[in-house]
Amino acid sequence: QVQLVESGGGLVQPGGSLRLSCTASGFPLDQYHIGWFRLTPDKEREDTSDREGISCISSTGNTYYSDSMKGRLTISRDNTKNTVYLQMNGLKPEDTAVYFCAKGSAYLREPFGKSWSRYNRYDQWGQGTQVTVAS
Repeated sequence: QVQLVESGGGLVQPGGSLRLSCTASGFPLDQYHIGWFRLTPDKEREDTSDREGISCISSTGNTYYSDSMKGRLTISRDNTKNTVYLQMNGLKPEDTAVYFCAKGSAYLREPFGKSWSRYNRYDQWGQGTQVTVAS
């Protein structure tokens, strides 16, 4: 059974850091492109089209970041644990959101252009982990 499980969210003060984890079962992460998305509180959780793509690591190890969070994110992968990590630094209150990881579909191919950030290029999603940035 293909499954993605996010963890590592929580409450953090402005300027703080968190490392999110995305652990896969049922498939090898290093053979797929894995993206991170977020959904802010003003959006509907059930509507995947509202999710903002913030980072991606390709099967070949290339990394991609959104302009909104570039410089504050580092995505990485540990093949031995079948896990992708998202290190987030310098967090701001506006980063408060539910963060999701997703598995790229067959329609997501390098060179990506901006396609890595489009929700409809992913076919499996985790349940999300809440990140709250507040003092």
